[in-house]
This record gives sequence, C-alpha cells and structure tokens, in this order.
Amino acid sequence: MLIAEILRSKGNKVATVRPNDTVERAVSMLKEHGIGALVVSENGSTIDGILSERDIVRALASHAASTLAMPVSQIMTADVVTCHPGSRTGELMAMMTERRIRHIPVVNEGSLVGLVSIGDVVRVRLQELKDEAALLEEYIQHGR
Repeated sequence: MLIAEILRSKGNKVATVRPNDTVERAVSMLKEHGIGALVVSENGSTIDGILSERDIVRALASHAASTLAMPVSQIMTADVVTCHPGSRTGELMAMMTERRIRHIPVVNEGSLVGLVSIGDVVRVRLQELKDEAALLEEYIQHGR
C-alpha cells in the first residue's frame, strides 16, 4: 500500500512546534494531542527537525528539570528521515525497523504533507495479512 492511501484515511494534519518553543510547551502539545512526536517547523511547511518522546527522555537524563526551559531546537533530532506519498508501507516498515524510529514525516515537493507512525504501518500490514488469510481460506474451501 502507498503512504498516500494511509494519509487519505487518517488525514494529513501534522502537529508542529517551532524551534524556539520550549520543551515544556512541546510536552504539553504531545499530551494535548495524545501523540509521541512533533515535527519541528518554523512555518508549518518545511522541516527543521522532529521531537520525539525519546528525545525528551534523553535530554531529561542529561539536564534534569532544566530541560523544560530549553528551546526545542536544542534537543530535537535534526537529521530527519522522510518519505513521500508514493512510498510503500513495506519499505517504510523496513526503514523504521532498521533505524529504530517510530515517526516519519511525509514530504511532497519540499512541503510537509503528513506524518506516518509505526502504528499506522503495522495497522495496514495487519489488514493486508487478514485479507490474504481470507482469500486463502476462500480458495481452500471452494477450490477457486
């Protein structure tokens, strides 16, 4: 399945935070939206970085409570792995597993158009497996 199909069903709204926003603000946004990562973007269209729960935990381990007052840009992951709407879920799953990342921004012609999580990809793969199992069962029962 193409990433564009996932975005069609889940929507393309992406929660973003500005590089100079505090980590405290980012934490509030993560809680408010019930998500595990924010795209860091000055304008909501280009990607400056990504801030995940993992980034926050690492910063807390190094800087304790002072982390909350830091700008997001100080602790974000700047080297962001992205994909495009034409990417396939299988290649994304492999990339996420290999690089140990759970969120990948979707970019089309240089602009942020969505965000795909490992949960989105696994959900699609599980549905594909269910569909394949149903087809095999149908074939076995009816010899078609």
